[in-house]
Amino acid sequence: MSGPDTSGISKYPGERLGLPESGPGSMARAGRRILAIVIDWTIALVISNFAFGGNQWATLAIFAVEQILLIGTLGYSVGHRIAGIHVVRLGGAPAGPLAAVVRTLLLCLVIPAVVFDPDQRGLHDKAMNTILIRM
Repeated sequence: MSGPDTSGISKYPGERLGLPESGPGSMARAGRRILAIVIDWTIALVISNFAFGGNQWATLAIFAVEQILLIGTLGYSVGHRIAGIHVVRLGGAPAGPLAAVVRTLLLCLVIPAVVFDPDQRGLHDKAMNTILIRM
């Protein structure tokens, strides 16, 4: 007779959350996440260079506004869309505006994004009970 796995060790990221190992609905792996953030940061940097002379705080603000508006309404940023990933709450519901705001503010602090659990969820995702999954 076997019970639930309480070892905390899973075969792949997202298994403990009931997600498939690969394909649509699986956890977005580091490569896709990094690609998405590089694309979003590049967009913010280009806009900042043209509109604000490349001011670093303007770049960060543009990045944050893009994240908040797009994730809060569509569930993905431009970078997420290109990388084929999107943000949802555990269970599949849309992230929503509040999650987008808190998640983005924590993401802008950088540390929550580089500290993650075995399911590759950063602290910014854990704080709002969200996950990044493949489309």
